[in-house]
Amino acid sequence: MQDDVLRIGKYEFSSRLIVGTGKYPTLDVMQEAHAASGTQLVTVAIRRIHLDDPSGKTLLDYLDRDRYKILPNTAGCYSAKEAILTAHLAREALQTDLIKLEVIGDSETLYPDTRETIAAAEVLIRDGFTVLPYIVDDPIACQRLEAVGCAAVMPLAAPIGSGLGVCNPYSIRIIKQRAKVPVIVDAGVGTASDAAIVMELGADAVLMNTGIAAAKDPVRMAHAMRLAVEAGRAAFLAGRMEKKLYANASSPMTDLISLKS
Repeated sequence: MQDDVLRIGKYEFSSRLIVGTGKYPTLDVMQEAHAASGTQLVTVAIRRIHLDDPSGKTLLDYLDRDRYKILPNTAGCYSAKEAILTAHLAREALQTDLIKLEVIGDSETLYPDTRETIAAAEVLIRDGFTVLPYIVDDPIACQRLEAVGCAAVMPLAAPIGSGLGVCNPYSIRIIKQRAKVPVIVDAGVGTASDAAIVMELGADAVLMNTGIAAAKDPVRMAHAMRLAVEAGRAAFLAGRMEKKLYANASSPMTDLISLKS
């Protein structure tokens, strides 16, 4: 398992759990949860970093850049133009070419706008970004994003913050079977069993925020998510047994020793 490395573009990670920075009760709890999760990649909504905090600190001051790589995202953007501008601001501010591309198409469901996402991805890739796009669980959309040069695809499991788990496992399996880049399931994971299912389906990684941050005990949930991701990945690599309609005895039914006197 030590050789089971997640590669996203030029970057390598031993952890397959990516976590967010929003909705925690305090920034100190966020720090503890990040540590408990074992993550190496933390996503930050660049448009939600407040630079006018009276303490002089921002969210970024609570992230150990020696321990975590920052994945800025374009959350809150509703057009390709907005997302492209936000990505360039993120690169300038954080000195990274990584960008989680989000272009929202609907304010109620927070579903992504596929056309605008692809348009933004094309521009950002030409501009030298390592693009990880948040997208619907649509194999065709994922193929098109891969074709334009995205370093990974990030299909949703369920609407952002819903905690519904994997609503369409069949789509995730098809996306994984066809993709030649990492498949990172993003959004909708609510508890550890959801994370394990995602990984058992073959996803290369899972990104979550609310599932940890909104738990009654975020630090303990972060640890649970870490274990679930590791277990799900190991189960996928091991290869599950074939499902059968009828019973199949664990012990062989032939060559049994007779107990008759």
